[in-house]
Amino acid sequence: MSLTETDFAFVTGLVRQRSSIDLQPGKEYLVESRLAPVARQYGDRDVNALVGRLRAGDSALSEAVVDALTTNETSWFRDSHPFSAFTKTLLPEAASRATGSVLNIWSAACSSGQEAYSLAMVVVDWLPANPGIQVKITGTDISQTMVDRAREGRYSQLEVNRGLPAKYLVRHFEQHGRDWTLKPEVRAMTRFERGNLAQPPVGVPQCDIVFLRNVLIYFDLATKRAVLQNVRKVLRPGGFLVLGGAESALSLDSAFHRLEVEKVVVFRHGGGTS
Repeated sequence: MSLTETDFAFVTGLVRQRSSIDLQPGKEYLVESRLAPVARQYGDRDVNALVGRLRAGDSALSEAVVDALTTNETSWFRDSHPFSAFTKTLLPEAASRATGSVLNIWSAACSSGQEAYSLAMVVVDWLPANPGIQVKITGTDISQTMVDRAREGRYSQLEVNRGLPAKYLVRHFEQHGRDWTLKPEVRAMTRFERGNLAQPPVGVPQCDIVFLRNVLIYFDLATKRAVLQNVRKVLRPGGFLVLGGAESALSLDSAFHRLEVEKVVVFRHGGGTS
C-alpha cells in the first residue's frame, strides 16, 4: 500500500521539525523506500501502519524515522579537490593565524566520520614539519547513530574501499578481522557530538576552518540562512568555510567572501554580519 498524501505530509513535517530537512512533494518514493526497512524492524505490516504509530507519539520510532530519512552519503576524501585545498592552502594559512597554538576545525554533518577522519589523517602527516601547533577536529551530525559510529572509528572493507587511498590505509589504520580501525593518534585528534545545524552550535569551539559540504541543498532558503548564521557564530573572522561544489554563501550571508583556492571555491568570514 502506497504512502497516502496525508501520511507523507505528516512524515515530512516531522522530519522538518526535527532536522530542518525539507522533503518536498515528489519525494514520496524516497520516503517509502527509506521507511520500509524501519517498518519491518518494528514489526509493522507496511509504512502506513508505521506512520499510524508515529501519530500516536512513539518517540523511539520518531527517532528511527528521522534517522532513516537523514542523508548519510559519505566517503573518504570525497571529491578530492577540497582536501587538496585544505592541505596546500587552508591548513597552513589557518595555522599561521591561529589564536595561541590550537587550531580548531569543524566537520559539520559528518555522517559516520569519514570526512573528519580524512582531515585528521592529513593533519597527522602535516604536523611533523609544523611543530608547535595542536589541531582539534570536531564532527557533528544530527543522527546519534552516525555519531556513535564515528566515535567507534571502525570501518568495513567495503567502506574503506570508498575513496581511501592505500597510503592512508597502511599508515593510519589497524586491521581487526574483516574491519579496519583508525590508529589512536588519528582518533585522539577528533571528537564527535550530536548537533542540529539549524540551531545555535553547542559544544563547538571557535573554529578556524569549517567543512559544511553538500548539506545546504537539503534546506529551504530560511534554514540555509539560519545555518550560515550559526556557522558564523563559531567561525573566527578570517576563517574559511568550505561548502559543496553546488553550494554558495554569497546570496545568503554577506559576511562571507568568495575565494578560489586550488580549483575550489571557498568562503572567508569577513568579520561582518548580514
